[in-house]
Amino acid sequence: MYLVTAATADERAGCLVGFASQSSIDPPRFVVWLSRANRTYRVARGASHLGVHLLRRGDRAPAALFGGETGDSVDKFARVAWRPELGGAPVLDEACAWFVGRVRDHFDGGDHVGFLLEPVACSPRPPGRPQLLAFTDVSDLSPGHPA
Repeated sequence: MYLVTAATADERAGCLVGFASQSSIDPPRFVVWLSRANRTYRVARGASHLGVHLLRRGDRAPAALFGGETGDSVDKFARVAWRPELGGAPVLDEACAWFVGRVRDHFDGGDHVGFLLEPVACSPRPPGRPQLLAFTDVSDLSPGHPA
C-alpha cells in the first residue's frame, strides 16, 4: 500500500492506494493509480507533483485516516505532522520513506487514472528492512468515498 498526497495553491488531499508500481528504470518512472471517485484524484489533476509514502505495518492511524476518511468532509492534514516538499507536495513526517514525483502524464485506466511520476526528491533509506503496510493490514477499512 502507498499513501499518495497532492496539493494545489488552494487545497491538499491524500489517500491510500493499492495500485502503484515502478514503470521504468531509465529514465526512472513510477505510476500511481487514483480512483476517479476520490477527492485526491480531483486535486492531483491540478498538481505538478505528488508525494508517495510508505508506511510501516504498525502505522494504523495514518492508514485509517487516509484510507477510511474523505477529504470532502475531514481535513486530514490538520491531524498529522507534514511539510511541503518540491512542487508543494505534502510529505508526512510519520512515513517510513517517501518520494516526490513530478507528474509527467496521465493514463485512463477505467475507474482509475494512472499518474506517471518522475522522482525528483526522496527521503533517506530507512534503516534495516522495515515491515511495510500491506493490503491485508487495511482490508477491514471502508473507503472514505463511495466506489
